[in-house]
Amino acid sequence: MNPLCTPREHSLSRRAFLGGGLSLLASPVLAEAMRQKDKQVLFVWLDGGLSQLESWDPKPNTEFGGPFRSIKTSVPGVHFCELMPKLAKQAHKLCVVRSMCTKDNAHSSGVDRIQRGDPKNRGVPYPHFGAGVAKLLGPGASGLPPYVWIKPGSGGFRAEDAGFLGPKYGSLAFGDGKPPDNLLRHPDITAEQNAARTELRTMLDKRFAAKRDKRVVEANASVFDMAEKLMARADIFDTTKLPERDRERYGRHDFGQHMLVARQMLEAGVRFVKVTSYGWDTHGDHFNSQTTMIPKFDQAFSAMLEDLEASGLLKTTLVICLSEFGRTPRINGHVGRDHWPEAWSIAMAGHGVKHGLVIGETNERGTEVKSQPYDIGAAFHTWYQALGIDSHHTEFDNAGQPLPIAHDEMMQIKEALA
Repeated sequence: MNPLCTPREHSLSRRAFLGGGLSLLASPVLAEAMRQKDKQVLFVWLDGGLSQLESWDPKPNTEFGGPFRSIKTSVPGVHFCELMPKLAKQAHKLCVVRSMCTKDNAHSSGVDRIQRGDPKNRGVPYPHFGAGVAKLLGPGASGLPPYVWIKPGSGGFRAEDAGFLGPKYGSLAFGDGKPPDNLLRHPDITAEQNAARTELRTMLDKRFAAKRDKRVVEANASVFDMAEKLMARADIFDTTKLPERDRERYGRHDFGQHMLVARQMLEAGVRFVKVTSYGWDTHGDHFNSQTTMIPKFDQAFSAMLEDLEASGLLKTTLVICLSEFGRTPRINGHVGRDHWPEAWSIAMAGHGVKHGLVIGETNERGTEVKSQPYDIGAAFHTWYQALGIDSHHTEFDNAGQPLPIAHDEMMQIKEALA
């Protein structure tokens, strides 16, 4: 049976849960709901399109396989590309889906579609996955911004990520993994003066709120709240005080250092941490670029998995790694690989997913999915379910209009769920 068309399964709805009254206070259902508050997400985005053939799904000694070998992993019978020796040793922690089949082969549409989950026939701006998690699970006990984005280049607050949820749930981007400018209070300003300024701001906020949309008011207030929380935890941006061994393990390159900041964000209790690496759109000189880019990814991502496991955070953190599509099996005239949404891979680890598992397969040349294909909507259902969110009965509220949180005709990738 095609899992994309399987009828929805029956489960406890949010309304039924809330209607159960106080008798649920001692029930396992509520206990599980309370445990959800500790769940976190690390979302690694390799912008431009990671080649599945040079990473999770190698096809050595074939027409389109390229020059690299495949190597054994810690999972019997599973092979990764030789450019990922560290991750090959940690394959027992991973769940790899080799049968992704999506629709868009352009960055402009693909990036947006993959990160928003492509809900069916919805002419409204859906939230990015991070915004959805921030809305449904909240900031957690840390009180830190629930959705942060560590990326090269500029930072700032990205309200557009929240879509119709409203700007309050946008991402707070840290350019080059650095804190916002002027994060710390100037030493010439005393605590008393700062308290007086805060009181004045609160008064002005009330005047501002009287004539503004509620969602705008909430976003405005949340920015100041986030700033105060960050001021108290400015240490999470400073990697110079970490052991030299850690800085070397992750790599001195940008991606490695950004992942190290991400680790500190997760340790501090940030709900959703997205880390972006650019430069994966290799239409030319593909294989030479892979020899430098993929080892950096291998180094930093494997170090993160090791540390999350050592700290115990891997048990409560869902780790996701993907791009907007894969790369063409056929090698073009510039010795590059072009865009290929027809057959590519994603990798997951941590909370809610099975480990040491490869799901799906492509044909011998890697040109198409040989097993059951999965679109991004199925991945969204899987991720939400892994976090304990019933993706088939939970809804977003778009100004009074209930909307599904994931494509309402698709199902989760059941084999992936723990």
